[in-house]
Amino acid sequence: MASDTTTAAGTAQQKRRRDLRNYALVTGAYWTDTLVDGAIRTLVLFYFDRLGYTPLQVASLFVLYEIAGVVTNLVGGWLAARLGLKITLFMGLAIQVLALCMLGFAPASLLVVPYVMASQALSGVAKDLNKMSSKSAVKLVVPEGDESSLYRWVAILTGSKNALKGVGFFLGGLLLTLFGFQSAVLALAALVLTALIVASSFMRGHLGRPDKTAKFRQMFSNNRAVNILAAARVLLFAARDVWFVVGLPFFLYAELGWSFWAVGTILAVWVIGYGAVQAAAPRFVRRRGHGPDGEPDGRIAVWLALGVALCPAAMAAALGAGVDPTIVIIGGLVPFGVAFAMNSAVHSYLILAYADNDKVAMNVGFYYMANAIGRLAGTVLSGLLYEWHGLTACLWTSAAFLIVAGLLSLLLPTEATTSTRSARLAHG
Repeated sequence: MASDTTTAAGTAQQKRRRDLRNYALVTGAYWTDTLVDGAIRTLVLFYFDRLGYTPLQVASLFVLYEIAGVVTNLVGGWLAARLGLKITLFMGLAIQVLALCMLGFAPASLLVVPYVMASQALSGVAKDLNKMSSKSAVKLVVPEGDESSLYRWVAILTGSKNALKGVGFFLGGLLLTLFGFQSAVLALAALVLTALIVASSFMRGHLGRPDKTAKFRQMFSNNRAVNILAAARVLLFAARDVWFVVGLPFFLYAELGWSFWAVGTILAVWVIGYGAVQAAAPRFVRRRGHGPDGEPDGRIAVWLALGVALCPAAMAAALGAGVDPTIVIIGGLVPFGVAFAMNSAVHSYLILAYADNDKVAMNVGFYYMANAIGRLAGTVLSGLLYEWHGLTACLWTSAAFLIVAGLLSLLLPTEATTSTRSARLAHG
């Protein structure tokens, strides 16, 4: 009997070590892809601006990227359920290598809008497959019922992801300055290929159990709270990207005369800070929430959205009044980043609080699809509005989106159902 107990304990320890190793490999692969994703964005943005493309044309380069994100987020949960997370992770890394090689090995005559859009579409698929795989893998290595550890691990993963994307912005600007577009892209492809080789060589066992009976129609939510939160999420991320994706970099580079690496640096610092705030936000929100255990509810989502709206509105008013643009941008980015990170963290919690207990993964996939729709709308409008009336128009539109998101959040429940409490944090 004692021998059997010892054997069982040893087997459990081996499984635990294997799970932790697999999660470390998944996280490392996700961090690599996140770093590369941020670098690609900066490389494409500045390279095609240097070729004389207009802001709207540059924004169009990312349209298929965001559309691919919408589709991948919609079907990602279903695909992972049927194939397993390890397969979707390897697929994402391989697709990213292909997308980068399309740019790195192409003759200059091929680097035109349709071709680059196709490459960016593949990058969008790759990024979201990797994101879904890594976030879902967290639940597999945390003991069931240990919500505190799960919450902490998810917060760290989410915050570090955004910080690394910020580093990627800086890296992209630096690589473009030092080596040129195609050499920089091929260096990034080699980095992702290395991550794929390491992960596939050392990962053991399965990440999740494939379920061939999973049905695609389960991706669509009929939960009213989930649908309202998803609609607010569309507006929230459209409000961020409508001025941050194209308008802000073009304004800093074309109108204020900043260099590529300087623009990449300021974007990197902002996103890194954003990630740090997002990682710390759960502790702050828990202390100030209105739920039975201090969790946030719909009322906090309302006030945070309206509070964030003040930042772009104040920036737009200051630019219109002739205040030094550098002071306006630097002074506005900090409060906007802090408030937006807090709001995003609350949304990430609420989607899990409102999700149906038997369809958590499907509800979360639907929610991230809404997130991608918001990014798509913001990206297109960022180029269009900047070309039409400059950064001020982008900022006023951002404020309007945030106000509507806050008003829409008034319809959210003020209390989360308790039936999902054990599963709330698995996909934060």
